[in-house]
Amino acid sequence: MRKSLAAVAAAGLLALAGCTNAAPSDTPPAPNAVVQQLGFSGQSAQQIVEAIDTSPDARPLGFGASVRDSELVLTTGAEETSLQLPADLFYLSVAPYQTRTHECYNHSLATCRGELGNADVSVKIVDDQGKVLVDKQTKTYANGFVGFWLPRDIQGTVTVTHDGVKGSAPFATTAGSPTCMTTLRLTQPA
Repeated sequence: MRKSLAAVAAAGLLALAGCTNAAPSDTPPAPNAVVQQLGFSGQSAQQIVEAIDTSPDARPLGFGASVRDSELVLTTGAEETSLQLPADLFYLSVAPYQTRTHECYNHSLATCRGELGNADVSVKIVDDQGKVLVDKQTKTYANGFVGFWLPRDIQGTVTVTHDGVKGSAPFATTAGSPTCMTTLRLTQPA
């Protein structure tokens, strides 16, 4: 009897709660509500950046995801959350191109599309002290970008070779630097 009374009381409270005229809360959702909604629960900001950027899904995606110099901003409809990126790393996403590009400052993981999707490329990233940070053969992602976690507070040059041509562009990983490189045009013979 006690259990059924408790169940009836709980059902009554739920019914009453559904009938109130209280205004919706102006309190923003908990930071991980957006993360949970997008299916990234339990993942770090770094893992989420990599998962979205490398996704084979066609752009634009059904949500917003922007990599800034120190944070990842995720949006779903009117909800937004910001996740801090590692303090010692900077994410630079590079979209080499031959004929068409777009302006980009903060890489939009959900909408940015480069010209060369799923293309074999050779990437060399060297800091201004001459230290080689990256030197490898890889493939651009389906979105035409390829991303790298680099040390913060450095400057240098990214060189990409593809299909017998190459190009280079400067980069920086200081506060306020762009996370999206769409200025690397492949024009020089390799």
